[in-house]
Amino acid sequence: MVKRVLGIATAVALLGIVAYALIPDDPNPNPKTNTAADKVTITGLIGSEKRAFFEDQAVKDELAKQGLVVNADSTGSWTMADQASASPEKLDFAFPASGEPADAVKRAWKLQDSPVVPFYSPVVILTHPAAAQVLKNGGLAEKDETPDGVWKFKMDAYVKALGEGKRWESMAGAENNPDLRGQVLVTTTDPETSSSGAMFLALLSWAANDHQVVSDDAAVTKVAKVMNAAVGPQGSLKSSTDEVFRNFTANVGRPLVFGYESQVAQLQLQGAPLNDTVVLYPDTTVHSDHTLVGRTEAGRKLASLLRDDDALVSLEAKYGFRPQKRPEVFGQETKGRQPQLAPDLKSANIGQAPVPSLEFLRKLTNVAKGGPK
Repeated sequence: MVKRVLGIATAVALLGIVAYALIPDDPNPNPKTNTAADKVTITGLIGSEKRAFFEDQAVKDELAKQGLVVNADSTGSWTMADQASASPEKLDFAFPASGEPADAVKRAWKLQDSPVVPFYSPVVILTHPAAAQVLKNGGLAEKDETPDGVWKFKMDAYVKALGEGKRWESMAGAENNPDLRGQVLVTTTDPETSSSGAMFLALLSWAANDHQVVSDDAAVTKVAKVMNAAVGPQGSLKSSTDEVFRNFTANVGRPLVFGYESQVAQLQLQGAPLNDTVVLYPDTTVHSDHTLVGRTEAGRKLASLLRDDDALVSLEAKYGFRPQKRPEVFGQETKGRQPQLAPDLKSANIGQAPVPSLEFLRKLTNVAKGGPK
């Protein structure tokens, strides 16, 4: 009887060994595939210039692979703090186009963590070849003779032109183009609601304040006339950079439009015909630091992924953004394409101006729109 029991036990053991041998080795003993139950759905606010990025299926797939499903509503960067205050429990993150509105959101949510800047984009001025040549004739633009061959917009000369009320007709070559009539003005968004409009005031105020950041009321008073000359004559202002950019690409509106380099690069990388577009880099520009404020743990996870995940970093460059982790990817993606973009701003001799604090940006906005400082 004992021998029989031992024989059965031995047979069972041998079967177990055979069964184990038939099971293939798992190359990943701790698989991290995410089922629907594993994914966390989060909601946040983004600037309109990032809408296409978040709608891209490749971006959605990579985020889902990392356990996130992102619902993003686009709105003006400067309105995010108000929305963040009104219903914080409905939002996991806010992702404006610059650091100042991000700081306002951080204060509204009473957060201590520093926001994350996954990528950035310099601001630029868009125009057409004929207008660029007229601006060059009038001393407002120049084409760099470096191998990059980028166009530059002379900010000091523009400050002077605003003070003089300079008109297109006063510059050689304008007579051959019926679209170049009236005062030379750069079209912007509303600085009260849109980050790009506020960035334009930051840049213009720096030039008008003898190349110094506006940091006191005396400086606001000093530049107030130039601010109002740049904004007042524009009339009704759009609240979205995306809207202004679409009008430009449809040949609707004024011949000079202020926006983000990423908007041009995105279309360029998608193969859109942009031969009629010239990108003018302000000779001293400001960077739009796309800054993500995470209110919840999942919101902070999104910020880290956008900064550190290699697949997402590559996708950011394909949408025309310059990733903080690997900024050189932008130059690799846009090399040899038209219109010419600067692969590296420093080598193209493009400076960077500091941005005033939120307090003084608001004061600059008030005087630009004809109000008190």
